[in-house]
Amino acid sequence: MAECSFIDYHVQGSGVVVLTLDNPPLNLTTLVTLDKLLAACRDIAADQRIRAVVVTGSGSKAFCAGSDIGEFTDVRDDVVSRKLARENAAFTALEQLPIPVIAGLNGIALGGGAEIALACDIRIMDETARIGFPEVNLGIFPGSGGIFRLPRLVGPAKAYELLYTGEQIDAHEAHRIGLVNRLAPAGRALSSALAFAETLAARPALALSLIRAGVRDSLNQTTQEAVNRTLADSHRVFTGPDIEEGISAFFAKRVPIFTAGRNSPGGEKTGKD
Repeated sequence: MAECSFIDYHVQGSGVVVLTLDNPPLNLTTLVTLDKLLAACRDIAADQRIRAVVVTGSGSKAFCAGSDIGEFTDVRDDVVSRKLARENAAFTALEQLPIPVIAGLNGIALGGGAEIALACDIRIMDETARIGFPEVNLGIFPGSGGIFRLPRLVGPAKAYELLYTGEQIDAHEAHRIGLVNRLAPAGRALSSALAFAETLAARPALALSLIRAGVRDSLNQTTQEAVNRTLADSHRVFTGPDIEEGISAFFAKRVPIFTAGRNSPGGEKTGKD
């Protein structure tokens, strides 16, 4: 049996990165996982070749079933700084990548695994998988994003229900309440996520980057702050290279081919991020 790498990622020719949680069979998160995830996010953010990210789990049983409880005895004397602060830093780094991030939920996603999924933009879930936040059954609560990211997706009332009870829900219920975007046939979550990422990789990189940051940050902005941000970002896309290709393709009645990177000349930042 091959030794796990905890985090593995590679760039495909189209500019799509597949980032795999690799600690089978349950892909439990460990302190090593968190450090490697944070480092991977830094590398991905700096790589201008990358146009979309797919996060998935190794094997077919789990996306990620949460934290390795076996490590708790080692961190319990200072769990916030030794575990949770690192976890929040890693998951926030994933959320703040300047490119679209799709979760291919190929198996169960529980606890910290569900919180990783919440840090992604799009969640595509195997129709046989389940998701949940069971921390309350251990006398604790989701301390790495579940408390504040979950209600943004499903609303406060449903978030309370899931967090209070710790119940796992199936893929169809997760889709019904808006926790996941799309369902994939059994065994096809990764391939479906990759197909979606390939589509995004062909879109204008600067526009997608600004969309991701703009939507995310709007949750903490006043209307006027959001307007100011939108105007500044609009200046960037209207003075960037992609609009020339987009307009040319429109009048030529052809599919546009966007090749410029998200930091291409002409799209320099002009406002606050």
